[in-house]
Amino acid sequence: MRRILSLLLVLMLWGCNDSSVNEDDLHYLNGYWEISEVEFPDGSIKEYGLNTNIDFIHLKKNEGYRKKMKPKFDGTYDTSKDVERFSIAQSNERFTLYYESEFSEWEEKLVRLDSLTFSVINQEGVTYRYKRFEPIKIPQ
Repeated sequence: MRRILSLLLVLMLWGCNDSSVNEDDLHYLNGYWEISEVEFPDGSIKEYGLNTNIDFIHLKKNEGYRKKMKPKFDGTYDTSKDVERFSIAQSNERFTLYYESEFSEWEEKLVRLDSLTFSVINQEGVTYRYKRFEPIKIPQ
């Protein structure tokens, strides 16, 4: 019984840790994402419920872009012409997204990534957690 409890405890602790990001998983960034919460350096957390804007990310061979999208009830999206281009590189066993726009440059470290969630931490220590966007389906 002790062995089973010890094994369960180890598995629970292992599952709670942020996993490192594997290069083979970078393709998961492609698609529609909505922010679920933001954690600030002081430990406070802002949770998001319903989002009126989502992010569309496209990544191919370590180059990509992010666009803000506004989902509509008919399943289509409104979007601006603004695009945030980025490249992704690995250093110290971590992946970093390097953004560049005509007005600014910044970077975000990729902390976690799987098929349903990802999180990044920016240079100010703010962590952004995203979840895969699921469109609202209205029965007809």
